[in-house]
Amino acid sequence: MNQPGRDDMKAAGNTGPASRTFTWTSRDGLTLSGREWRPDVEEQRRHPTILCLTGLSRNTRDFNDIATFLQMKGYHVVALDYRGRGESAWDPEWHNYAIPVEGHDIDDAIEVLGLNRFAILGTSRGGLHAMAMAHRYGPDRMVGAILNDVGPHLEMKAIHRIAASLGKKMQYPSFEALAEQMEHMLGPQFSSFSKQDWFKLSHQLASSRGDGCVIDYDPALAHTLIGQDDASPVPDIWHLYEALENIPLLIIHGELSDLLSRETCDKMLATHPDAKLVTVRGQGHAPVLWDDETQQEIVSFLGRLSA
Repeated sequence: MNQPGRDDMKAAGNTGPASRTFTWTSRDGLTLSGREWRPDVEEQRRHPTILCLTGLSRNTRDFNDIATFLQMKGYHVVALDYRGRGESAWDPEWHNYAIPVEGHDIDDAIEVLGLNRFAILGTSRGGLHAMAMAHRYGPDRMVGAILNDVGPHLEMKAIHRIAASLGKKMQYPSFEALAEQMEHMLGPQFSSFSKQDWFKLSHQLASSRGDGCVIDYDPALAHTLIGQDDASPVPDIWHLYEALENIPLLIIHGELSDLLSRETCDKMLATHPDAKLVTVRGQGHAPVLWDDETQQEIVSFLGRLSA
């Protein structure tokens, strides 16, 4: 087994004046990529590192805004691309696009980075990882969790929607064309979005390719959702959620979400002794974490976790 060490980390080029990318090697030899935003070192000592984990087909660019905001508040922020997404290598075996395998990759990144005390900001699939990680790390190392529009009960209508489009169309003639497609598909869930917002989101999902753009994930990821239909059992993982019992929790819920219902949110609050719910108005699955109000709620929650 190829275990990564600190020497496996390397700068992969600046992504801006305030962040850098790095790589590490998976246990089966894939080169995986992440990005980090480092604040002033003295400030960093007061706070846990914030580990950002993305949605199913998303990448670290989803966290650009919130990471920059937290960096300015003195936090060290790290975001990871799962295998087959973003800047990470594609896996020739699509069965490895699975939470247990990705969990090993995340654990190895934590070891490479030397993260002894961290909080997780997990969007959608990233929140599922957060619940699973609570079993592995406990409250001494994993000192807080933010679940962005995900919980222990997932609505099948959203999974059907995602399965219907995942991997189907990867290339677009322009970012404007991708933005128009997203607005057509997701407009009812993001009623507050302007044309400029959709264009910004298109740049989070895709990279330039020739005269157009391509969405940044392996289309083979779609195989993981094949067979999800009305006869499929409803995903129910309350046993994982219970492991968060001793970890402070912030639940972010998109008001118009089709994946996380308000009923599930209420049950999550009722069964967790230290949970808070924030509802993002005019957004669905998953809130983009761009707005001032949500960012202030996040930094307020994280302030409780500082030494």
